[in-house]
Amino acid sequence: MQELSKGEAVAKSTDQSQGEIAYAALIDALRTGVFGPGDRLREEDVSRRLALSRTPVREALRRLEPAGLVEHRARSGAVVRTLSHAEVVELYEMRFVLERTAAELSARHATEAELDTLAALNLEIAAAAGAPAAAVALNQKFHATLYASARNRFLVDSAAALTHALLLLGPSTLADTARVQAMATQHEAILNGLRARDPAAAGAAARAHLEASLRVRLSILAGR
Repeated sequence: MQELSKGEAVAKSTDQSQGEIAYAALIDALRTGVFGPGDRLREEDVSRRLALSRTPVREALRRLEPAGLVEHRARSGAVVRTLSHAEVVELYEMRFVLERTAAELSARHATEAELDTLAALNLEIAAAAGAPAAAVALNQKFHATLYASARNRFLVDSAAALTHALLLLGPSTLADTARVQAMATQHEAILNGLRARDPAAAGAAARAHLEASLRVRLSILAGR
């Protein structure tokens, strides 16, 4: 096997690292709403907005296609994929199973410190009404803490497998102050079940929370 020269090896490593940077930047751009479902991803525009060169951006766009985040259209090129009504429902059906299970297991295994952390995060969420970016970040921490407190690595891995699909749901619904307050109230119901060490109550509250989220998402989808 032919070996790379030191210079070639460094160049290859640099290209790979730049490609990783571009991929991570694009994932973050999707997560934060810089790019959303249906947006065209022209290499030149993406490079400019992310302050990256076109070669690693091209590599990153290619990686996003098999991940199911980007599709290539004949006249538009790379476009952020848009979930259909059926796909949104299917995605939430999986979340119903996973998050209900996470809440049920957490009711059995969560430490008091973890429950206190969840409660503190929920208070911060309620206080973040009017600050959508902060509310989104806190909500993600809340659910990550809930999964961690379930003490089941396979459950956590299954939830992580949905990460890319969740990026395709579009803009956060937390720009609406009433929505943030409603979410905090739903989280409180989950916490009540956890503190009571009642798996059935915690699981039911987790499902009710996601059903409310699905209703919001479907109403947005219907209005597109």
